[in-house]
Formats: sequence, structure tokens, C-alpha cells
Amino acid sequence: MADQANPGPVVGVGQEGGALAQTGPDTYQPPVVFHGRTVSWVAVSIIVAGFLAGGLGLVLGPTWWLFWVGVGAAVVGGLLALGTHIFEDWY
Repeated sequence: MADQANPGPVVGVGQEGGALAQTGPDTYQPPVVFHGRTVSWVAVSIIVAGFLAGGLGLVLGPTWWLFWVGVGAAVVGGLLALGTHIFEDWY
């Protein structure tokens, strides 16, 4: 009868080159966490504040000056984001 209680590797299969061989470093090293640059977060915050101001300008009235201030802030934040290459904030 086969040894079914042993959860280890199959008997007779070498560890050196088979599917059970471990490659890479001996210890696990988690990847470096990168949450973006500060200027990218500032640009996104300006864009979000602009959208909130514009949305409140439409809901409260409509208050057109607040809406256009929000649109302007969102545009300025978008230009800041494009000018600082926000899409290159990857690992």
C-alpha cells in the first residue's frame, strides 16, 4: 500500500531539477512599496478639490462662480499632473 499519510515530496523524485526544486533567494524579500511622489498627490488633491467645488456649485443654486472656480482648479491640477509626468509614477 502506498504511504498516503506523508504530505512531503514523492519518494524517488530528486529535488535538484524537478518541479519541486526551489529557485531564487533563500529568504523572501517583499517588493519595495512606492506610493507615488508628493507632487503627484498634490496634483490629484487639487483635481479632487476642483471637482468637489464644481459639484457643490451645481447643487447649491446653481452657483455659477463656484462651478467655474472648480473647473479652473481641476484644469490647473490636470496641467500640474501632466507637467510633472504623473503617469510615470510606477515601480
